[in-house]
Amino acid sequence: MLIFGRILFGIGVGFGNETVPLFLTEVAPIQHRGAVNIMFQLFVTIGIFIANFVNYGTSMIHPHGWRMSLGFAAIPAVILFIGSFVITDTPTSLVERGNEEQGKASLMKIRGVSDVEVEYKEIMAACEQAKQVKHSLKNLLKPASIPPLVIGVLLQILQQFTGINAIMFYAPVLFQTMGFKANASLLSSIITGIVNVGSTFVSIYLVDKVGRRKLLLQACCQMLISQLAIGAILLTSLSETGTLNRTLAAIVVLRVCTYVMSFAWSWGPLGWLIPSETFPLETGQLVLLSRSAQTCFSLLSLYNFS
Repeated sequence: MLIFGRILFGIGVGFGNETVPLFLTEVAPIQHRGAVNIMFQLFVTIGIFIANFVNYGTSMIHPHGWRMSLGFAAIPAVILFIGSFVITDTPTSLVERGNEEQGKASLMKIRGVSDVEVEYKEIMAACEQAKQVKHSLKNLLKPASIPPLVIGVLLQILQQFTGINAIMFYAPVLFQTMGFKANASLLSSIITGIVNVGSTFVSIYLVDKVGRRKLLLQACCQMLISQLAIGAILLTSLSETGTLNRTLAAIVVLRVCTYVMSFAWSWGPLGWLIPSETFPLETGQLVLLSRSAQTCFSLLSLYNFS
C-alpha cells in the first residue's frame, strides 16, 4: 500500500515539477523573473523544513507517529487542489490556444493594471512565431537547439549528481551513523532544513543582481570543499557506527549545513530557472525532456546511496 501510494504521489509531484516553473516564468515580469521562479524552490525548502519538524514531533508518538507523518501530507495536497481552481491560466498559454481576449484579460489581472498593450503585443508576436514552426519535435535535433538541449539536460543531471537528495533524504540516517540518537538526528535534520530555507532567500535576492553563472561557480567550490571535509572525517575517524566523537560529529553537521547552504542558493533553484529561460516557445518540449532526465538520475542517485 505504501509503495502504491508513493507511486501516485510521484505522479502528482512530477506534474507539479514540470508545470510550476514554466507557469512562473510565463507570469513573472521580465525584470523579476529569476526571483519569482526561485519562489518555487523556496516553498519546496519550506515544505522540507515543515516535514522534518513534523517527523521530529511525531517520532515521540507511539505507535502511530509514522502514520500521522504520512497523513499530514494530505493537507498541502488539498490546498494545492483547491488553489488550482482559483488561479488564472497564463496569458501565453491562453493566446497560444487561440483565446486572445482571455489572454489579455489574464495579463491585466496578473499585472494589476489596464495598460498592458506593449507586453501583450510581445506575447502575441512570440506565439505567432511559434505557430509558424512545424514539427517542433524535429527541431530538437537542429544545430540551433542542441546547445539549450545540452545545457538543460546536463544541468538537471548534474544537479542530482551533487548528492543533495542523499543528504536531504538520509540526513537522519547519516547522523545516527555518527552516534546521534534518533531524536537528535531528526533535530539535526531540522537544522539543515532551516539552513535550506534561509539560503534560498539569498538566491532570491542575488539571482538578478549577481547572475546565474557566478552563483553556480561559487557554489561548486563551496560544495566541493564541504564534501571533501565530510568524506575525510568519516573515512579517517568513523570505524564503526556511532564511534565518532562529539567534536568531529559537530564539524560534520556544520559541513553538511554549508553544503546545503551552497546548494540552496545555486544548483537547487537555478536547476529549475535556467532551463525554463533557455528554450524558445516553439521548443518548450526541451524543458520537459530536461526535467525527465532529472527524475531518472534522481532515482539512480538515491538507489546507489541506499
